[in-house]
Amino acid sequence: MRSPLTALHVVQPGDGGVARVVTDVIAAQLDLGMRVAVACPPGTPLALAAGARGAEVHPWRAGREPGPRLVAESRRVAALVDLVRPDLVHAHSAKAGLAARIAVRGRIPTVYQPHAWSFEAVDGVTGALARRWERWAARWTDRVICVSEAERRRGEHAGVRAPWSVIHNGVDARRFTAGPGRAAARAALGLPPTAPLVVCVGRLCRQKGQDVLLDAWPAVLARVPDARLVLVGDGPEAEALRTAAAGLCVPAAGFAPAAGFAPAAGFAPAAGFAPDTGPGPRAAAGPRTDTGPGPRPGPRTAAAAGTATASRTAAAPCGAADRTVTFAGAVTDTAPWYRAADLVVQPSRWEGMALAPLEAMAGGRPVLLTDVDGARESLPPGQEAHCLVRPDDPAALADALTALLRRPVLREALGRRAQQHVLRRFDVRRANAALADVYREVTAAPRHRHELGEPISQ
Repeated sequence: MRSPLTALHVVQPGDGGVARVVTDVIAAQLDLGMRVAVACPPGTPLALAAGARGAEVHPWRAGREPGPRLVAESRRVAALVDLVRPDLVHAHSAKAGLAARIAVRGRIPTVYQPHAWSFEAVDGVTGALARRWERWAARWTDRVICVSEAERRRGEHAGVRAPWSVIHNGVDARRFTAGPGRAAARAALGLPPTAPLVVCVGRLCRQKGQDVLLDAWPAVLARVPDARLVLVGDGPEAEALRTAAAGLCVPAAGFAPAAGFAPAAGFAPAAGFAPDTGPGPRAAAGPRTDTGPGPRPGPRTAAAAGTATASRTAAAPCGAADRTVTFAGAVTDTAPWYRAADLVVQPSRWEGMALAPLEAMAGGRPVLLTDVDGARESLPPGQEAHCLVRPDDPAALADALTALLRRPVLREALGRRAQQHVLRRFDVRRANAALADVYREVTAAPRHRHELGEPISQ
């Protein structure tokens, strides 16, 4: 009788969306009777979840960035390969892809899943080196798995020549379709029962663009003064974001809004909401003109930042910023926060295909996304005009947030259609079945370098 397939997942980071994706993959593979081993930083959410599900968990103390420790990190992967003796190695994200492919060098079938390309995160010499490494390491890769067609096109444009599969991220819809409604979720979380509520779920880091959201927030409050914002997650930018939030200008008592603007009757900030407010911008954009895989917009320039500050000051005098935004921190279950929301926003600077919007849509919530890789593919057809804005543009983000917060009937319609779309196209079982097909193909192939051909559709 043939022994079950053994997969070794090498993963860095051990938290955030990547960890949630890998956790779902591990659970599905264990259900299929596979032997599953995971190498990841110890003590992380992924390490704990993988162990709880019955996977073999091996500590791999790897940082997120390349550096002097890379040699030792690669040697540790090589030692784990000798210990586990897997039929296949599946490396997740750039750092694990770097260390694992150096360690294995094509000796056993190797699958690499970037979860967004590393060269999108950096510019200049570092970005050029990242592209060069991805091109060079493709020789040791039996399959590159991208989570969107846009991510695949970006890799091809960068010169990465490898056999490809595109497998969209999937979500376990049962986690998000069941549970209490909006009012009960807000009561359980201590949130105001009727205030228009925007929720942003994601690691607090430059990639996810929460700084842009904060920069947009005062312009939203100038037009929807009872709006509230919750940032769910933790990360390296947490302190900087809290500091920025505490210094934001928001509409103060006595502020005279523009002619024709009618503030909500009896507006009063909800008690218990912790600070954080942010910036100012522009409305939902039509189709991007830069839909090709060219370079992403870089950090905002000083001039752009100055414009945002000017719009903030013009919108309203400084007031109490500590009652309109809350930092929820890291949570073990994001579903209640989606249920509480009127609108979920993901202002990322780059992605492969973000997981949080799929989760929010599975729960019937409308989403507002920046037009980065995977965003158009995740939205239902026809929602781009309302739900897509340019990245790194706080004015556009503020206008789009305002437009959606002012139209509750439209939000409900967008949310219903989004839920049907996700249930039909982004079920996690479908994604895991496609991944199982990839595993069968690469483990059955002869052990020689693949001829490069057309992308393999999944």
